[in-house]
Amino acid sequence: MKNQFLYVAFALLFGSCASTNISEEPAQETKPNYGGPGLSVEAYYAPARNAAGEELKALLHEIIDDHKAFPYTASTTDTWDILNQSDKDPNNSSNVLLIYTRESVEGAQEYNGGAGWNREHVWAKSRGNFGTSTGTGTDVHNLRASNIQVNTQRSNHSFDTCLTDCDTTFGNKYKEVNDHGIFEPRDEDKGDVARILFYMAIRYEGDTTGERDLELLDNTQAWHSKNPYHGVKQTLLEWHVQDPVDDFERNRNNAIYQFQHNRNPFIDHPELVAYIWGDKQTAMWQ
Repeated sequence: MKNQFLYVAFALLFGSCASTNISEEPAQETKPNYGGPGLSVEAYYAPARNAAGEELKALLHEIIDDHKAFPYTASTTDTWDILNQSDKDPNNSSNVLLIYTRESVEGAQEYNGGAGWNREHVWAKSRGNFGTSTGTGTDVHNLRASNIQVNTQRSNHSFDTCLTDCDTTFGNKYKEVNDHGIFEPRDEDKGDVARILFYMAIRYEGDTTGERDLELLDNTQAWHSKNPYHGVKQTLLEWHVQDPVDDFERNRNNAIYQFQHNRNPFIDHPELVAYIWGDKQTAMWQ
């Protein structure tokens, strides 16, 4: 009888512990109707089909919102690690390709005392003053591996066509006039830049604590402005058409999706630009 009592007590004790462990396991955050890796591209965007105008914009925001965020620099997986995958040179898997120059440099040379490469915030981190904070400041869709010197010259300039009195570097043009700077990337990068800024304007609507409502405008901003605006929208729309999506962008989008669990809609469906900002704003996206 004593042995039976001990057996029952033992079972109750450890059965209770097991139950407690299960109940204390953190619940996995899910988003109904949307998904991460494993969901087909068409299924990913299905909730936005047959919508138009502001409704379409809102649905796209919901689909790409609340991505899995990683730290800027850390001993765990960080933005350096993700960029080594997303910006990988397709002809040399040990290298990354740099925006604005298309140089192929060794991926392991992360900054390297100024002799390596660094990370360009295409939507300048001062335009909204989000810095490198985890979330907006570490969204890899907005980060590109970059030549350090060219990154410095780009600064936080607005993107626009530079016609006169321009300085040049690696085929990029830039200048500053009355506290307003403009930067015109090489033709090969113009569409890439445009689609990154389009993504940022849809992804960040200021509906989450700590996130700014990022907006594209048709004018340049003073270099010292911290307002969450970037330009020049009309120029970016033209660049989107002039420099179509290429395989590098598609591969990059897929790689980031594996980490962040969200995608850039304007790479997967370039036609969406016309539905959000162009001549199809009253038409349903089908």
